[in-house]
Amino acid sequence: MSLPHWPVWFRYVKWRLFLWALLMVLFATPTVKVFAQPVPAQTRLIDNQAVARYEATGNLVNLISNQVQIERAEALIDPLGTLVGCDGQPLASYAGFSMALYEPTASGLDLGSLVALTPTQGATSIAPNGGNVNPFSLEIGQGKYNFLLDANQPLIGPGNLGKTQTTAGAEYILVINPPASSGFKQRRVRVTMLGVAANGLLSYRATSLDGQPIGVDGQTELVRTVSIRNAAGQGLVFFELGLNTALCDGDQIRMTKTADRSAVQPGDAVVYRLLIQGVGAAGLDSVVVVDSLPVGFQLMLESVSGSLDGMPVAIATQQSGSTVTFRVAKSLAASQKLEIIYVTSVTPDAIRGSGQNSALVTAQRSDNQFQVQDGPSIHRMSLDPGIFSDCGTLIGRVFEDKNFDGEQQFGEAGISNAVIFLDDGNRVVTDADGLFSLQKALPGQRTGTLDLSSLPGYTLAPNLYFNERNSLSRLVNLAPGGLGRMNFGVTPTFQEGQQ
Repeated sequence: MSLPHWPVWFRYVKWRLFLWALLMVLFATPTVKVFAQPVPAQTRLIDNQAVARYEATGNLVNLISNQVQIERAEALIDPLGTLVGCDGQPLASYAGFSMALYEPTASGLDLGSLVALTPTQGATSIAPNGGNVNPFSLEIGQGKYNFLLDANQPLIGPGNLGKTQTTAGAEYILVINPPASSGFKQRRVRVTMLGVAANGLLSYRATSLDGQPIGVDGQTELVRTVSIRNAAGQGLVFFELGLNTALCDGDQIRMTKTADRSAVQPGDAVVYRLLIQGVGAAGLDSVVVVDSLPVGFQLMLESVSGSLDGMPVAIATQQSGSTVTFRVAKSLAASQKLEIIYVTSVTPDAIRGSGQNSALVTAQRSDNQFQVQDGPSIHRMSLDPGIFSDCGTLIGRVFEDKNFDGEQQFGEAGISNAVIFLDDGNRVVTDADGLFSLQKALPGQRTGTLDLSSLPGYTLAPNLYFNERNSLSRLVNLAPGGLGRMNFGVTPTFQEGQQ
């Protein structure tokens, strides 16, 4: 049975009726009951257009609508935030906590002047910071805070000149100040404005300046968008600053580095100990220690061992040059102690280095996977070159040169208590025979100068054979482990009345 063939005029009427019904549904105004925060009257401009197109002979109807553009004049923008603990839960008490908003200095990292916020009251205020004061003290039982930024208020910081409080590129430093007696640590977060869109949305970037997470997802940098006057669910979430339990400022793990001696010579062996302890309320996973060995210190791989509260634990060791990485697969419970012991041998190359050994430990909290770290923990070893010393010895004499040849012969007596100053600041005094010596002098070009003020009645003897010795100074090239000589010939000064 074939379907009836509808005439063209009937299909035309059918689509007109369908289109009219569709337009009535789209532009009808339904009655909806909502609860909203009271907002004072504001200037708004709403511009919306819709275009409908249909074909009488086909089955296609197109309806196109542009986005609604809303502009609000002289509105305050509200980035609301909450201060919580490392586990995302509110603190037991917020007594003494305060939040402050600063403009940065030219470096972008240090605090400049406090941001001059526009005061609010009555209908223009938003709880909890109803007066829009800066700094703002948190209520004892509530960790919420907010600052209202005025789009017409100029900034005065060196990096914000010519910008208002909501201009793209404006920068702030949000400071979390704990009470002095709480043991907490101050936190700083840099906030950079990304601009205000025409639909009244403020975008900003928050960057942690201490490397610790800002949000509950563990990010140290995030971008957020908040709407005008209503950011109750859009605020930044900050974390507890520095209590000994459930911290997020890096003080949840501690490491100390020690050695079995304070000074070594080439050929010695040094035993290093790394003591790692969790000091937070949560356990630690994926403990990794990166140790940088000094120049000339070689790791003995077979010596690496570990213990957890006195019980042996496996340590995975990986070495790349002077960098050694220790990995512990077993979790470290709260207050447990992990000890890693290893031995290094000292080679002759060690005397070219500083003897400084540094180690850094990282781990993840077991509850929220936040990364924590401590270090670098530094141990400095004194280096004694022993038989590999490259220092030299300086010797010399001060004598009465009677024949002016610069060399001491029989009958030319030495002069005692003569003073020679060396280029490194050392002061040498001759003995009763006019001799002096200096051990462990650094190799290279060394200079000594005779102090005539220590020889009353004497002056420098002229040298008839070498012009360079007609000077109060002597220059020697001291080879590593070598011997250098400095001789000074003097002669009595001519006194009035003497023949």
